[in-house]
Amino acid sequence: MQGKIALEEHFAYKAPDEDITRRLQHAESWIETSRRLMDFHDDRLRDMDEFGVEYAILSLNAPAVQAVLDPKEAAEDARRYNDFLAEEVARQPDRFGGFATLPMQDPEAAAEELTRCVKDLGFPGALVNGFTQRDVSDSVIYYDIPEYRPFWAAVAELDVPFYLHPRTIVRERAQPYDGHPWLYSSGWGFAVETSIHMLRLIGSCLFDEFPRLQVVLGHLGERIPFDMWRLDNRIARVPHGYPAKHPMSHYLRNNVHMTTSGNFSDPALRCTISEMGIDRLMFAIDYPMEVMNAGAEWFDGTPVLSEEERQIVGRTNAARLFKLERFL
Repeated sequence: MQGKIALEEHFAYKAPDEDITRRLQHAESWIETSRRLMDFHDDRLRDMDEFGVEYAILSLNAPAVQAVLDPKEAAEDARRYNDFLAEEVARQPDRFGGFATLPMQDPEAAAEELTRCVKDLGFPGALVNGFTQRDVSDSVIYYDIPEYRPFWAAVAELDVPFYLHPRTIVRERAQPYDGHPWLYSSGWGFAVETSIHMLRLIGSCLFDEFPRLQVVLGHLGERIPFDMWRLDNRIARVPHGYPAKHPMSHYLRNNVHMTTSGNFSDPALRCTISEMGIDRLMFAIDYPMEVMNAGAEWFDGTPVLSEEERQIVGRTNAARLFKLERFL
């Protein structure tokens, strides 16, 4: 399919070497991934041309700003990264957009930076790499707590989507993965962290307060679609004070969108469409953590989608959600 819009495509401000000790067993592939993270206008564009990706909204690699402990430093870093991305997007505005990086250590600063990115830089939304750390290395702060309500009010007022992207659990809290490093990050841990974060947002009544707020999850929903019926059933039977007005599936189907990033599976795609509906699904690759041809060729050929549905998922839904009128 030509004309795809891709939504979880990453860049790095400088060589992302902080994780290399965890990747030594695949050092050569990580070096190549690192190189591609810093490339905007050469291999990335050639791959997009070859595999039918017309437009990509770019985002900073994880965990980036979310791992900065000092709130002031995080705010300065976010501004610098966003200005850098805006400069790169301006070189190819017909091919690239940008997701805002936000200093979630300080909700007020995050709201201010998002406002600047949307109004001054023209970014169509934000992508945040999961929970944030602040002040001490073993801190884990999720955005359902009351201090973030003014931030979410700003997101709702700006009427832009918020992409909740995974990150690894902090090492001080990673005891369940002891002795099993293959589960620690993207193989399993990413989905665990992101799905619990999403369900916390729902359970905090966030979407009752801001019913138009829209959140995006990658990887075909971080395994949530498979358990939507069970979530509703068990919470209804054993509520434990569940405070939201509606079952979780209501908010998932009305306030959440999901992408195909890094999960090129026909059965998982069928499940996601069955639970969420075709209008809540969008195309993404997770480049360069995934190679572009794998995601694009799978999507172009999967028998799960009709050709009409391929256009809806590959282009139309993203154009509508992110107000990319020229692609409609």
